[in-house]
Amino acid sequence: MSTRSTRVPRDAVHHPLFARFYARFSVSADTKGGVGALRTELLTDLSGRVIEIGAGNGLNFAHYPGAVSEVVAIEPERHLRQLAAEAALRADVPVDVVPGAAEALPVKSEAFDAAVASLVLCTVRDVPRALAELHRVLRPGGQLRFFEHGSAPTPGMARAQRVLDRTVWPRLFGGCHTARDPLAAIEAAGFEPLTYRHFLVPEEGPRFPSSYCVLGTARRG
Repeated sequence: MSTRSTRVPRDAVHHPLFARFYARFSVSADTKGGVGALRTELLTDLSGRVIEIGAGNGLNFAHYPGAVSEVVAIEPERHLRQLAAEAALRADVPVDVVPGAAEALPVKSEAFDAAVASLVLCTVRDVPRALAELHRVLRPGGQLRFFEHGSAPTPGMARAQRVLDRTVWPRLFGGCHTARDPLAAIEAAGFEPLTYRHFLVPEEGPRFPSSYCVLGTARRG
């Protein structure tokens, strides 16, 4: 009888052009678009061992509070992982950047006090599997901190998101999907949402398919 392998290639994600675009755009979004303040809100009061999936170019690292004893940062894209490793050297807390994919985390079960999913559930290939992995590696009662964009509450934009997800958006933006519902997926994975809020990025001005965000905390039972 055959069994499905959970082994993930060392470079499970390869988007070299998008990775370079994202590395520049994300820095501007942090400094000029207010995303840096959202990262601080996301990570406030964390402590102990933390695992972060889809760490990108490591922009969260500067926002981890001193009570965090270690961050294991998973990033599958090679160029972004290199940038994250450089950011880890400047962090005030210990950060270990390692290759891997959210759907098959290379760590032991119940090994972490908290997990962070930041602008990543839109791109993972298998959202339920990725969240099941986070549930596995968190200790009972551990926190999941999430900051994600997802489906719009208005029918017109929601319809546009679904069309874009079936056509050009994932190809242009490194596998990103705009019409997913991260909060519903987190609940379906067995997490208990504790606090969360919906908001727009940017808060003012034009609305983009990726503008509809949620930030909050959930707990593993």
